[in-house]
Amino acid sequence: MLWKLPSFTLCLFLLATSGLVSAQIPDKLPPQQDYLGEIRRTPDGKLVAIPEAELAAKNGLAPKATMLVGTGEKISTLTDAVRLAKDGEVIDIQPGNYRGQPAIWTQNNLIIRGVGERPVMLADGKSAEGKAIWVVRGGNVRIENIEFRGARVASRNGAGIRFEKGHLTIKGCRFVDNEMGLLTGNSAEQHLEVIDSEFGDAPRHAGDLHHLLYVGAIGKFVLRGSHFYNGYLGHLVKSRARENHVLYNMLADGDGGKASYELEFPNGGIAFVIGNVIVQSAGTDNASMVSYGAEGPRWADNALYLSHNTLLNDHHAGSFLSVAADKFPAMAEVWAINNLTIGNGNFYPPAQGRFEGNRSVSKAELIEYGGFPLRLSNLSVLRGAVRLPGSVGDVALLPNAQFNYPVGTRPLRVSSALSPGAFQ
Repeated sequence: MLWKLPSFTLCLFLLATSGLVSAQIPDKLPPQQDYLGEIRRTPDGKLVAIPEAELAAKNGLAPKATMLVGTGEKISTLTDAVRLAKDGEVIDIQPGNYRGQPAIWTQNNLIIRGVGERPVMLADGKSAEGKAIWVVRGGNVRIENIEFRGARVASRNGAGIRFEKGHLTIKGCRFVDNEMGLLTGNSAEQHLEVIDSEFGDAPRHAGDLHHLLYVGAIGKFVLRGSHFYNGYLGHLVKSRARENHVLYNMLADGDGGKASYELEFPNGGIAFVIGNVIVQSAGTDNASMVSYGAEGPRWADNALYLSHNTLLNDHHAGSFLSVAADKFPAMAEVWAINNLTIGNGNFYPPAQGRFEGNRSVSKAELIEYGGFPLRLSNLSVLRGAVRLPGSVGDVALLPNAQFNYPVGTRPLRVSSALSPGAFQ
């Protein structure tokens, strides 16, 4: 027998029934997907995700943090941060000492930055893979405003950072008391930029060579606006890279320093050394300041362009520049132009290249800068004494900035009265 229900009652019955059924069906929605960035179309028509950090950089903006690390945050340790981080992460690290928290970064398109007062990564007897406080193997990584201190490993080359793959940019960081401040791998695909950073206080272990910055046989190395001091037996900066741009830095061992070379390119390569302050201490372990090619060539193209540097030798003798020309079958091209030398030392013309505008001056004729006599006075007869150094390809040998003590650079406007050395 069929019951005839009023239409209103029938509607209520159907709604109640559907609600009961829907309540019994589990949620079948797919899990939320990770945000990879804005979708853009490439010139060949493909759709790609552009990470937020990359978009912000193109627009001259600081990208927003996607992860916060520090005391009181949901993620309080670097150990957790490196485990949870994904490609494209922007990680802000709060001030403080992070003891014994080594990290291996394998993610791509990372920005890792200290916020406010520089956070300190203290090795505290631990290391990542027996290599370093941090090991970096991501495809594109930027690290800002972080200190690395006290790296020690069994092989005695423990680094603040071991860079093994991709493109790494270091900006505003500090490396102190590490067996190697920063050490790289040997892949021609690697690209390292070190900007406005500080390297100092090599450990005093008799017989061990602790370089403050050791760049392996990578494709390209850029060093700008950085300060190196207080080495011991090892070099302040050593690079085997194919292409080197060493610009507007202060490599000054200081009274307590006992470094070997201040700057070395043992395998040649192309090296642009422009606008630097290079100071050798009285207690140096090696009387040569800048060395090129001591171990013979690794790369097909080899040339050194040394322009507008100020070189101060506090040792009683030595060489401002040593070039192992006899180890290069095709003769490496060497240009030494408009450099200012102070103190005792040899500065011989190269076997092949240009040697012009280089001048010597006594300490008494200079003004102190950063604890050293480095700058010409306004009345110096050397002001206006040199000519424009020219360029090599698209690289100008005339400086457009100068080192700004204690770290960084400031723009430089060069007048017609061009002077030798790093300061105008």
